[in-house]
Amino acid sequence: MSFQQMPLRRRLRERGLDGVTLLVIPGVLFVVALFIYPFMYGLVLSFEPKAGGAFANYAKFFSDPYLYDTIYTTLAIAVPATLLNVVLSVPVALRVRLMKHQRLLTTILVIPITLGTVMVAEGLLTYLGPRGWLNRVILEIGLADSPVRLVHNYWGVMLSLVITGFPFTFLLTLSYVTGIDPSLENAGAMLGARARQRFFRILLPLLAPGLAITLALAFVQAFTVFPSAVLLGAPAGPTRVISIAAYQAAFEQYDYSLASAIAMLMAGVQVIIIVALLGGRTLLFRGPASSGKG
Repeated sequence: MSFQQMPLRRRLRERGLDGVTLLVIPGVLFVVALFIYPFMYGLVLSFEPKAGGAFANYAKFFSDPYLYDTIYTTLAIAVPATLLNVVLSVPVALRVRLMKHQRLLTTILVIPITLGTVMVAEGLLTYLGPRGWLNRVILEIGLADSPVRLVHNYWGVMLSLVITGFPFTFLLTLSYVTGIDPSLENAGAMLGARARQRFFRILLPLLAPGLAITLALAFVQAFTVFPSAVLLGAPAGPTRVISIAAYQAAFEQYDYSLASAIAMLMAGVQVIIIVALLGGRTLLFRGPASSGKG
């Protein structure tokens, strides 16, 4: 029987296109249509400024402190929020995995994800504003003579990122923690290792790959902050993050080429941080097997 007379499924299998491979095709098309094509379009558009040479937009960005300072401002918000969320998620996940009603507690902790960033920001404006419940309690019991400013500044944005970002990092950390064999920690306890020693010698090295991924994903989520910076921060001042600069360039100045260049710089900063996190995890943490060599 010739190749053309074979059934279609067999002919595809002969060419290396089995059923599993064919299932990948829709996913690849989805990624190309929604991620790769927009990225390439924005990259090309960033080199087509309204005036000047191909790199005019990038030269304009790095020559204007009002623009390039947004990178530092965004990092000053995103990095502490990411680290705080991950540091808090580890002990909470270690504790929750031992509790009886783990599913109920997990559901309660992830409720902020279902609310959304905008609703959380609106709620914080109500609770933490000058006339909010928190300031009313503080003034009523005499802890302060005037309302404490917790919104429309750096701390308002930080609180929003912690509230909305913690459930995400907690779920990821809990999945990694529950995947560790409890017998390893029990063996360390039987050999006389204290809780602190078991954490740093057994749990943390095993969690390192997962924590690196969690840090990377949480950083990307925090770095692209926009609603919180606008609603809870001072978008023209200390919380003017790089996403606001891109928005203003696109929809206030109608300079889509400059906005694309700013978006490319955002992506570049995120890639640098992610590569540093994923590449440095093997240098910062060493597993139990490697630490016992020699």
